[in-house]
Amino acid sequence: MPVPDFQSIMLPFLKFSSDGNEHTTREAVECLANEFGLSESEREELLPSGTQRIFENRVAWTKTHLLKAGLIESPRRSYFILTGRGRGVLEEKPPKINIAFLRHFPEYVEFQSPKRDENGPQQANRPTDDVSTQTPEETLDSTYQSIRKTLSQDLLAKIVSQSPAFFEKLVVELLVKMGYGGSIKDAGKAIGKSGDEGIDGTIKEDKLGLDVIYIQAKKWAPGNVVGRPELHKFVGALAGQGAKKGVFITTSSFTKEARDYAPRNETKIVLIDGEELTQLMIDYNLGVTVQQTYEIKRMDNDYFDE
Repeated sequence: MPVPDFQSIMLPFLKFSSDGNEHTTREAVECLANEFGLSESEREELLPSGTQRIFENRVAWTKTHLLKAGLIESPRRSYFILTGRGRGVLEEKPPKINIAFLRHFPEYVEFQSPKRDENGPQQANRPTDDVSTQTPEETLDSTYQSIRKTLSQDLLAKIVSQSPAFFEKLVVELLVKMGYGGSIKDAGKAIGKSGDEGIDGTIKEDKLGLDVIYIQAKKWAPGNVVGRPELHKFVGALAGQGAKKGVFITTSSFTKEARDYAPRNETKIVLIDGEELTQLMIDYNLGVTVQQTYEIKRMDNDYFDE
């Protein structure tokens, strides 16, 4: 089954606490994962950022919401226990517990309310979707991925509108930022010097130039996909140079046959399409600038240990 959203976990979480014993979040994660019948792959599924498992993140936020509503409490670090209020809620046998249900408790309403504006009256409660399936981290991650995807599309459109010479320069700069080619000056001399068919240039694999990587760079419009014949030509050109490493970069995409193609010799080819190209540019800050930086912080429990 799909990983349940954090509101769907609330009632099972509270029931898990009903034995009156102290439990850790880790114990809750294991028990609830079994109760929901999650597979190993579903338990290991990560947030888009890759920083945390989705189910663990949702259980942790379930715990936070129940704590803020006073249904559970934390008697000591990393542990929680059912409160009298929480036991009373379970005795009522509600069909579900969600954000709307928790709003019956004033402490939870206070938790959701923004601070009073010093320059004016208190604002209305911040909007909260009662049927939301995302935790705050998931919302941040999905928003970030959406912004990143839009930026990637804009970058690709801009690259396609530039000259072939600009594209070659861009490829060189990106590879250097990734650690290849030594300096921009050295890399710039390397590319474009080979007249062999199927090769647009070469670049050092490392700063010492212990090996050479051959490059094919095609600035093609989206939809004009690179097929297997183009890769055959590139591999043949590599063989003619006695080379075993190549990078084929295009602003377009590759056909499935091209993606599935693997040379039978020891030649290693890396394929980079337009989407991956722009994602690498974002990762290595090429052609982009940082507009805003947000730091997500957590409490340092070690600081409070006596």
